This record gives sequence, structure tokens and C-alpha cells, in this order.
Amino acid sequence: MADLKPRRVKFDWENTPLHWIPEDPYATHIINVLHLLLPAGERWFVHVYKQILPYIHDEQLKAEVKGFMGQEGTHAVAHQNVLHHMKVQGLDPDPFVAQIEWLFEQLLGDSTMPPFAREKWLRERLAIIAAIEHFTAVLGKWIVDSRGLDAAGADPVMLDLLRWHGAEEVEHRSVAYDVFMHLDGSYARRTRAMLVTSVAFAWIWGRGTKFMVAHDPHELRAGRPTAMTEREFLGRFRDAARRGRLPSLSSLVVEVPKYLKPSYHPSRHGSTQSALDYLAVSPAAVYAAELAAARKSDVDG
Repeated sequence: MADLKPRRVKFDWENTPLHWIPEDPYATHIINVLHLLLPAGERWFVHVYKQILPYIHDEQLKAEVKGFMGQEGTHAVAHQNVLHHMKVQGLDPDPFVAQIEWLFEQLLGDSTMPPFAREKWLRERLAIIAAIEHFTAVLGKWIVDSRGLDAAGADPVMLDLLRWHGAEEVEHRSVAYDVFMHLDGSYARRTRAMLVTSVAFAWIWGRGTKFMVAHDPHELRAGRPTAMTEREFLGRFRDAARRGRLPSLSSLVVEVPKYLKPSYHPSRHGSTQSALDYLAVSPAAVYAAELAAARKSDVDG
């Protein structure tokens, strides 16, 4: 595994339109749901991992976890800035974001279980994080490798954000799973977490898309029912996937049985080198590397 470290990236959103995939607001909003989910979700990852650090006795794994936490914290900040940009453009994501924050802070929070079940609850949450990280690595590999959004003329700043984030998800794809196996490893818990996570993720993604479409300030639903149906959501998703702007639904569904194989390990899925190759040319990651080098030079000097 590469030496994991957070990259202090910076993005300028001034010229990024709300519909950053030209003439395709639906695919834009389907992807934008990730911005609604990620800040709260990744802050939750860091919160849970702070609690398990004292239990990790493998020093190499502990170092990887600290690098993972740094990267996830940076992701949360970057996507939080996108939410602010949405609000400036007339789409207020706060009502939906508040529900996501309740999900992570309350439903999946420390106080959900009574004191005698806290350790077991911590293990359950580690299994959930490992399952989520499987999907984020899959999406990360897709966004780094796919060229459908380039062909569609997608906003380069947004595309760089997604690819920088996706590349780091591929880079640290094994950490969450390795931590779970190190501290628990129950196949039943791993299976349960994946089944619950995959269903919840699909439901939230559809619900988030409906929210974004309904609150779009550009009269996106003029002459149509305000709310999308599940059938329309799936149709829009499939249409975007056919044009290479999203991964196919089938490619996501098959990831569940892959994860459930007893022989599964994240290192066999995706390429760390491909992720590092993109990070070497990503405008945001290059900026972060130059900034880190300048600061190191100042300290050494």
C-alpha cells in the first residue's frame, strides 16, 4: 500500500454551473447526491476510527488508519464547500443534509446502543464502514477510468474533485476492511453490514436525487409532476449509464456478491498505480503537493 497522506487540495467553484454536465441536469443531480452524503459520512468515519485506534496493535495498520482519517477529513471539507456553492446557485441542500447528519450522528451514533453493547456496536459500525468503503472504491475506480463525463463536456473543476476523491478511495481501499478483520472478522457481521448498507445506499441515492430535482431552481420539472418516481429515477440512471456518465446499475449490483465471497480482499479490486497516476496530474493534487513542498522547505530552511 502507498504511504497514505491527506492532500490539502483547493478548488475554485466560481465558474462551475449548477448543472455541471451540460444539458444533462438529471445525471448532474444523481452524482450531486454524493455531495449531500459525504461530508457527514466521512466525519462519522473519522469519529469511529478515533475510538478504535487504541485497539489496533499492528503499527503499520495503525499508520494506515491515521492516513485514512486524514484523507477522509479532507474529503469532507471539499464536499462541504460544494454544498455551499449549491446554495449560492439557488439550491439549498440543508433539509436533506440534516437528515443525513441525523442518520450518522444519531442512528449510527455512540449512544444508539446501551453501555453494555457499546463494544459490539463499535464492531458493527466498523463492518458498515468496510462495506461503504467497498462501494466508494468501486465508484472511485469508475470515475478515474471512465471518459464519458469528459466527452459530455463536464466542468473540469468538478471532474477533478470527483477524480481526486475517487483516486484516494482506490488508494486506501483496503484500510477499512483490514481494520475490521484485525479487530473482528466475523463473516456473519460482514454479510449483514453489506446487505444493510447496499439497500440503504440505493434508497438514499434515489431519495437524494428526487430531492435535488424537486428543488432545482431552473424549473426543471415544469409541466411535470414535481416528484420523480422510482421508475423515472431508474430510467434516468440507466440513460446516463448508457452514455458513460454513470456506472451501470448492474455493475453496482454485482459488487455485493463479490464482497460476500469468503476470499474477498479489496486489494484485488482496482489499481493503486492507476490512482497514483491520476493524482500525479490532478490540478488539485498537484497544488497540494507544491504547497506541502513549499511548507517543508520553509521548515527546513
